[in-house]
Amino acid sequence: MPKLWNETIDAHRAAVRAAVLDTTAALVAEHGLTSVTMSRIAKDSGIGRATLYKYFPDVDSILLAWHERQISHHLDHLAKVRDQTEGAGERLEAVLRAFALISHTSRSHHDGDLAAFLHRDEQVNQAQRRLHGMVEALLAEGARTGAVRGDIAPAELASYCLHALTAAGDLPSKAAAHRLVAVTLAGLQPGPADAPEGSPQADGTGDSTPPPDHHGHHSAHDHHLDG
Repeated sequence: MPKLWNETIDAHRAAVRAAVLDTTAALVAEHGLTSVTMSRIAKDSGIGRATLYKYFPDVDSILLAWHERQISHHLDHLAKVRDQTEGAGERLEAVLRAFALISHTSRSHHDGDLAAFLHRDEQVNQAQRRLHGMVEALLAEGARTGAVRGDIAPAELASYCLHALTAAGDLPSKAAAHRLVAVTLAGLQPGPADAPEGSPQADGTGDSTPPPDHHGHHSAHDHHLDG
């Protein structure tokens, strides 16, 4: 069989598969997980049921394939964000912001039944390990350059960051997700013990903490997060 013919067949199969995944995701988002059937997927995808069954045996297998594609896209996006950013601290912040926005957007698109189903997928565990490794490496790089605190192991800090920013899925807006990133980054800031010898931070002269007011307490403004 000619190579061009093979490539045409492969492209057609990939297009059909992508259409099935997109259609299924849209149906679940609109009608809920339990309302979606193979017949409805075939109809809305513009293919016959017999053709659909050649690609997938059931709805669950379609959802798992869709989820695998989503996870792959998310990880590729985070890697691209990392590779397009210069500077250890800047790379870390860019990746954490991108992850927080993914968490915010993804969680809001999943109903409870679908989220519970998808998070039983082994792909989630594999993706979490890859993501943890990516953030851990960025934190280790940041610690070496002084951009990140060095008194806590990068693996522990990676868990802190990812657990904190997963909560962006429960926030009402992207602005709130960005504020959560700012709070998370604040916990990564190096202290005096992490600063190079001779720097203002190392000898204590760089402390920018405001002095207490005349009652011996910091003013209310110091405890206010601008919303």
